[in-house]
Amino acid sequence: MNVDTARARTAIVTGGASGIGLAIARRLAREGASIAIFDIDGEAAAAAAASIEATGGRARGYPVDVTDRAAIDTGVERTRDELGRPTILVNNAGMTPASPFLDLSFETWSRSISINLDSVFHCCQAVLPAMLEEGWGRIVNISSSSVHSGSPRLGAYVSAKSGVVGLTKVLALEFGPRGITVNTIPPGFIDTPMLRDAEKNGVMNVEQQTARTPVGRIGQPEDIAAACAFLVRDEAGYITGQVFGVNGGRNT
Repeated sequence: MNVDTARARTAIVTGGASGIGLAIARRLAREGASIAIFDIDGEAAAAAAASIEATGGRARGYPVDVTDRAAIDTGVERTRDELGRPTILVNNAGMTPASPFLDLSFETWSRSISINLDSVFHCCQAVLPAMLEEGWGRIVNISSSSVHSGSPRLGAYVSAKSGVVGLTKVLALEFGPRGITVNTIPPGFIDTPMLRDAEKNGVMNVEQQTARTPVGRIGQPEDIAAACAFLVRDEAGYITGQVFGVNGGRNT
């Protein structure tokens, strides 16, 4: 990992085949971690892992649906067998269903809660035993800056991500005494495929939102990856239960 880390670590990144997840996976690999990419698109996960290995890193891609606990458990077991005991977990997988609230079906609501919140529950439960064995662990949950401001037509998404923030704080209190930190990064306005889909669906206007960002630019996945890389270091061991905003000054 970093120069302050005595041992190489193994990291699991969910939704790691594209966007913010891929940027995080690549950054952690550059700092020395072995990377397990969990993604529902197994081919994309394998390709992402291959791209990391092509630049000298160590990575594996696994087809994992983060709404399926059995698939998660299998992925964690494979990670442990092939890369080593996972002691870093980045819960990044998500979806952004857009709908006016009165048109929002319970099916869509439930799907959003399952992918954006339940997956964090399942992955943390699956990986925490390895961290407890090690006496060291880092969990970073990717939430959303929309939990601060709300966002029209994103009721299911904002509700789920708000739950991620709450769960982060609970886990930080429970596992801090065991050497495990748990923090959340709520990305601001980040240029990802998910954001471009939201623009196509009329949820936001990229040009207008960029103009409202104090630093004067849209965020990049690498901005989130840099913050994540810091939070998983040994030197960040006194930081836990925090909402670590990376948003260009949009929320302070």
